[in-house]
Amino acid sequence: MTIDLEKIPAEIRAEFELLTANAVEVLPAEEFARKLLKSRRDNRPLRIKYGADPSAPDIHLGHSVPIRKLLQFQELGHQVVFLVGDYTARIGDPSGKNTARPRLTKEQVDDNARTYLDQIFRILDKEKTEVVFNSHWLENMTVSATIELMSRYTVSQMLEREDFHNRFENETPIYIHEFIYPLMQGYDSIAMKADVELGGTDQKFNLLVGRELQRQDGMEPQCVMTMPLLVGLDGAHKMSKSLGNYIGITESAQSMFGKCMSIPDDLMWEYFELATGASAQEAADMRTAMENGTIHPRELKEKLACRIVTLYHNEEAANAEAEEFRSRFTLRQFPEETAEHITMSLAEAANLTQFLVKAGVAKSSREAQRLIDQGGVRIIEDPEPHGFSDPTEEEKANLSRKPLDPGVYKMKIGKTRFAVVTFEP
Repeated sequence: MTIDLEKIPAEIRAEFELLTANAVEVLPAEEFARKLLKSRRDNRPLRIKYGADPSAPDIHLGHSVPIRKLLQFQELGHQVVFLVGDYTARIGDPSGKNTARPRLTKEQVDDNARTYLDQIFRILDKEKTEVVFNSHWLENMTVSATIELMSRYTVSQMLEREDFHNRFENETPIYIHEFIYPLMQGYDSIAMKADVELGGTDQKFNLLVGRELQRQDGMEPQCVMTMPLLVGLDGAHKMSKSLGNYIGITESAQSMFGKCMSIPDDLMWEYFELATGASAQEAADMRTAMENGTIHPRELKEKLACRIVTLYHNEEAANAEAEEFRSRFTLRQFPEETAEHITMSLAEAANLTQFLVKAGVAKSSREAQRLIDQGGVRIIEDPEPHGFSDPTEEEKANLSRKPLDPGVYKMKIGKTRFAVVTFEP
């Protein structure tokens, strides 16, 4: 983000710095600063748009990243407008996908939308949040109006989007309705008279379409703010319910705490900043303390877990779960209630190395083998005991190649990640 902060009036500088903290991009940054200044001079709050398609019933910590940014806008007096994409969800957002998304029924979308609205107010102030549904203007759009909207963009412009481009190059089908999605999301910005739109980095193309459509309509175009995508518990992919690497904001305190303790060490700082609101300086200080040995990684992870549980439950629940976890860790008990549950067929993973790669724990067979060699994988229980629990150095070398039997295995992966894995024939 290249902008000379000295050119921003002093009374706006602090607001600008707070609102742009952790953002990946603000486009254009200078224009956003001018909008803030004009907002204060005219005593008119900015309209901040955030859209969510209720394609799944639960909101997780990955979703909370832009929603927490909305809260900052709200606390500064701006008008947050939460858009429920109940109409666009039936089309399916193709962002970041290499195949078309399955389409949902109206009933599925409506059910999911109800749970979304219950959940977002665990973060946002309900009294200060305007909620709108894009079916109010899109459902009644005529064929001629839809064609007029489609005429504003060319196929070549759509193919500039990375996922569309890749699918085109790989000869993977792109359906016409998928091209309509970013145009309808952009039209939402016109209907809502948005000044600023937030979204993840995978939404950048769609957000810029909204800006361009507003400009074509003679409106002052919205600024675009992209927020980072939170990496999930597997340490490899963005947080997603479909990948099972998520922490839901409505999970029990016990489940939430246990999952937080399985966050990879090198991602703790990202979670501190994006999921709890810690400043970059605070996260850097904690990292330095861990690296110079003045604090143990497990203590920091416990601190992170406590902050997250406190946000979505309360401090008392967080302290109780911390005490319970310490007791289990000290006694080396297997945490049945908070362990991940994974089901996989032996056709997918015939041995431990293949399992670690397939489950996203390791990116390659070599990395999986290194994890095993370093004692980072421990099978605590298995249906046909193989002596896996405390392997000798010689056994470690052969561990990855030993065939797995059907049944239920209890594993410890790394320092704090536990899993109950069911291998099916």
